[in-house]
Amino acid sequence: MIRAIAVIALCVLSACSDMSNQPKQRSYSPLVGPAQTPPGIVAFLYRKPNAPPLTLALIERGQQRYRIFCTPCHSELGNGQGMIVQRGFPAPPSYDSERLLQAPTRHFVDVIAQGHGAMYSYAARVPPADQWAIAAYIRALQKSQNASATDLAAAKAETAP
Repeated sequence: MIRAIAVIALCVLSACSDMSNQPKQRSYSPLVGPAQTPPGIVAFLYRKPNAPPLTLALIERGQQRYRIFCTPCHSELGNGQGMIVQRGFPAPPSYDSERLLQAPTRHFVDVIAQGHGAMYSYAARVPPADQWAIAAYIRALQKSQNASATDLAAAKAETAP
């Protein structure tokens, strides 16, 4: 009798499916195409917003949002030596690096929205308009850190009466 119950229990347990071996979409994977999406999962239709016109108000808004969200890791200068980094967290790249100087502005918006490396996504915290404002401020920060004497002379000549 005990053997019969053990055999029945073994048959029932072997019929259970492995929950980890079922079709699903990885939560942190990049967007996958419809052919790779498992059936029953509805694709999220997201259109990236276009860049707003570059104005002084946009850069000032970006500076305000940058100070709130970005300075703990990236610092006021954008050199990647913020307070969190000084306390042992991995340092983000400096905005002065050649790779980030050459990167399109959309790259910064995408990193804010999707995260990159140790940086998590700020999409739920920073609205798309503010993401563009922060990216515009990062560009202004890069220009301020890499300005040459001729750039300064030209800017001074433009503002002189």
